[in-house]
Amino acid sequence: MKSFMETDAAAADAGLFAALDRATLEQEFDRLLAANGPALARLAATYTNMPSDRDDLLQEIALAVWQALRRFRGECSARTFLFRIAHNRAIAHLARSRTHRAAAVEEANVHDPAPDPESGLAREQTTQRLRGAIQRLPLIYRQVIMLALEDLEYGEIAQVLGITESNVGARLSRARQLLRDLLESGT
Repeated sequence: MKSFMETDAAAADAGLFAALDRATLEQEFDRLLAANGPALARLAATYTNMPSDRDDLLQEIALAVWQALRRFRGECSARTFLFRIAHNRAIAHLARSRTHRAAAVEEANVHDPAPDPESGLAREQTTQRLRGAIQRLPLIYRQVIMLALEDLEYGEIAQVLGITESNVGARLSRARQLLRDLLESGT
């Protein structure tokens, strides 16, 4: 059996391996990977941090070599041919993993509308403090502040309480000041 280096010039034009039968092509493929496997593994390791990723990349390289083997024209050494394929696969692998990582980061950074337990507890404590302070306000201020917290507009609050809009504004201003004082004093 002839090695790919011993094939005739006619085969070189179409690719050194183009004329080989499948069994011979498989033998040449196995020989190339056996001779260059450790070097390809080191190359793959420079592009990945995880052993599982390195193994995946090595499989991608082997598949790419197999797919390109019939097109090898002998214009460079077989080793150069293998490393060029390995480099191209590694770059493609790196680009895919960055895309996957970016997608994973986006997924990981998806905002959860539910508060985390700590901020939920802080919010609950703030709400209780505010309710307690509102309960200590005189009734006329408590009424306007509660209606305002329910998103009623001045005109609506005025209708509910039977007072003028300007009186609602004055009471709300006074109620807010009293709330600030109560919350700052902590009483």
